[in-house]
Amino acid sequence: MNNLKADLKRKQQIFKQDGADVSMLRIIMADGTCANILYRLMRWFMYIRLSPLAYVCYQLNKLLNGCVIGVGTDFGPGLVLMHPIGVVINSKVRGGTNITIESAVVIGDDKGRSPQLENDIFIGTGAKIIGQVHIGNNVKVGANAVVTKSAPDGATMLGIPAKPYLR
Repeated sequence: MNNLKADLKRKQQIFKQDGADVSMLRIIMADGTCANILYRLMRWFMYIRLSPLAYVCYQLNKLLNGCVIGVGTDFGPGLVLMHPIGVVINSKVRGGTNITIESAVVIGDDKGRSPQLENDIFIGTGAKIIGQVHIGNNVKVGANAVVTKSAPDGATMLGIPAKPYLR
């Protein structure tokens, strides 16, 4: 449950940057927090080998948030789902720390191979990351970009198909 604490603290930091109210109650009531909580509960239930309860959390996330995060998906601390409606994440996806995901993002497999995400990544609304690609540290994926090739550290991925623009 330490990852959930880190997720909430990171969301609080993002809200502070925007000048918004940053009380923990506000963070808990914000869009996406319910999806984050259900994802972390799902992972915890899998960890303690209560997979039926994990699948209940999976289904609740679909029903309540319109968000499909596979039971095997593994993100490090600092995950922030800003607006989870339409988010679909394959169960083989692995992600590092401090990943921000906007609405309608798809992170999926191609021929059984899924993306691997490093740390400090922002994924914009409607972006798609498909197949066996590696998304490096400090990468931004622009809105509606379709990433089918790996992204180097520090890149901004834009377009269809997405191409890296180094900062």
